[in-house]
Amino acid sequence: MSEAAIALNRFGLGARADESPPTDPRNWLATQIAAYQTTPAPIAAAPTSAKVAADLAAYQAVQRQIRQTPPPTPATPPIATPPMATQPMTAPSTTPAAAPRRDAKQLARDTAQHAAQQDYADLVGARTAVAIATPTPFAERLVWFWSNHFAVSADKLELIGLSGTLEMEAIRPHVMGRFADMLFAVERHPAMLLYLDQAVSVGPDSPVGARAAARGQRKVGLNENLAREIMELHTLGVRTGYTQADVTEFARAMTGWTVGVIGGGPAARFVADRPPGSFAFVPDIHQPGTRTILGKTYPAGEEGQARAALADFAVHLATARHIATKLARHFAGDAPPPAMVARLETAFRRSNGDLPTVYRALIASPEAWRPAPAKFKTPWEWAVSSYRALGLADVKPQAVQGLLNQLGQPVWKPGQPIGYDDTAPSWAGPDAVMRRVEAAERFAARSGATIDARALAPRLFPDAVSPATTQALARAESPGQALALLLVSPEMMRR
Repeated sequence: MSEAAIALNRFGLGARADESPPTDPRNWLATQIAAYQTTPAPIAAAPTSAKVAADLAAYQAVQRQIRQTPPPTPATPPIATPPMATQPMTAPSTTPAAAPRRDAKQLARDTAQHAAQQDYADLVGARTAVAIATPTPFAERLVWFWSNHFAVSADKLELIGLSGTLEMEAIRPHVMGRFADMLFAVERHPAMLLYLDQAVSVGPDSPVGARAAARGQRKVGLNENLAREIMELHTLGVRTGYTQADVTEFARAMTGWTVGVIGGGPAARFVADRPPGSFAFVPDIHQPGTRTILGKTYPAGEEGQARAALADFAVHLATARHIATKLARHFAGDAPPPAMVARLETAFRRSNGDLPTVYRALIASPEAWRPAPAKFKTPWEWAVSSYRALGLADVKPQAVQGLLNQLGQPVWKPGQPIGYDDTAPSWAGPDAVMRRVEAAERFAARSGATIDARALAPRLFPDAVSPATTQALARAESPGQALALLLVSPEMMRR
């Protein structure tokens, strides 16, 4: 590939037919950093976490009301059994009053589910619209990278609408800032606190924990999910010297971090007056005392104790190596080049996690500019590059959802905290490729008569269209067939 094609496809989101290729590809990428810092990409109106959380809080309020309302007493008094009756006693028939209660609960859930699905669709639409139209595609690709790094999954009602707000509110504002600031924003966001069950974590020796123990409530206690994933996935990385004891100590430090109104569990009554979805610290569920994590002692300090540990994780040497490795894998190949990893690690460490400094080191890395394709596109990357190539400006969210579901990468639904895999084996299998072929044929059926694929190819991949692709397009029996072939060509499937 030429450097222009690499900038447009490996660093960007794929070229648009109405764009001119950059004459100075590396400078084109560098100027996007400064441009995004001063004027972030505009996002179409999308639900906020406060709005989504308010919908969830309303649903939970209905559920509580139903639970607290006693069932009506039967209208007909029971029939007395004769004193000398010898027939066996039978259980009374079920009162029909239970049915309306079940119906009311189901209606409340259906209403909440519909609102959450609409919020999710609106957020998918906003993400797609900015990806198609953005003047800073390199910055947008970095948003995707970090959103997958700090993954949540919309697999349960509470996360359907909130999953996309994490990207909008915690990732985008900090993508050109400090890693520590992004880390703080992510870990305090309601989507993350609810996804990894931090909202219901209770210190065993906290006032609430002590009362629960006295009552024999075994389900109330410490939850280590978020603490473990912060250390294993978000900062230090797997097998970097921390122990199970470190995870437990950090989980104890994080107790008290919860979510306004929809936090639920033992913290519910403490956050009932907080705005829905807002971060809340509840001292009564915080584990008291000093903590020792990675050999460092953190004095008692309620909310600040976990913040201090996070600040240290954000600039830890292991974090620098972990982030450098993932960035190198994303931009230079499934097997991250060691020299590039070392270069990015040094930039991260010397700048204390200043992300623009790391991105400039990325642009300067010769390993990221090798002519051979470095990566197989994920379904989301392929879909967006296809939308951009075809000049589609108004794509319905439901169409995006349907396409990504078909291709195996539903938006914000990786199903696991590690996010979607970033290597070819997960996306390049025969069945996965065939699904793209089918999608390409549908694209071509709608646009093939108006687009000349032979003329489009060199605009999408300047000085980088292979002879094999050129020949295949020339032999196509129709404009639609040529366009379908272009959309599944090696140039389009790889970056």
